[in-house]
Amino acid sequence: MSTPVRKKAARKSPAERSAEVAAAARDVAIEHGLYAVTLRSVAARVGVTPALVAHYEPNMDALIASTFSAIVGAELTEVGELIARRDTPRERLSLLLATLLDGMRDDVTVIWVEAWALGRRNEALARAVREEMDDWRTVVQDVVVAGVASGDFETDDPASVAWQLLGMIDGLNAHALVHWEDSGHRGSRLGSAVEGMLGLPRGALAVPAG
Repeated sequence: MSTPVRKKAARKSPAERSAEVAAAARDVAIEHGLYAVTLRSVAARVGVTPALVAHYEPNMDALIASTFSAIVGAELTEVGELIARRDTPRERLSLLLATLLDGMRDDVTVIWVEAWALGRRNEALARAVREEMDDWRTVVQDVVVAGVASGDFETDDPASVAWQLLGMIDGLNAHALVHWEDSGHRGSRLGSAVEGMLGLPRGALAVPAG
């Protein structure tokens, strides 16, 4: 029986090949999770040998970390731009909760959950997770600080509010991955809790129209 002949990979510049490998790793992670990002899976996606991938990305821990950062960093940029279009801190916080808890970003939630687990033995990934969490806390804290300044929110510790809020969002979204309790109402449930934290009347963080 004849052995299939592998097509020789097209010659590309180091920058082009590195970008191709990075894009393939992101695609694999989104479709199958961070655990699936291996030399073989990335090579298969690119259509080259694992050895060629290893030549351009010799440290798989670093590739997994950069893949995580690229995926969750893009989400943060998108969400940041989305809430910036709202006029008031209350509207921005309401939209932030609705966007992160509507179930449409569960593919990224999987990336976060796997990163927390994998980061125990991958320091490059753990560092990337900490940096991205810091960036998210900054975004949320800025909204809370603006709300305190405008008189919309009441708290003397915006940093702690942001920290608690992110913890609750992450927890509820992780629970929803296994359909624990009624995940379809996670947004309204958290909204009620946050209203209490910030001295808002019930229903103040209802999803804004438009």
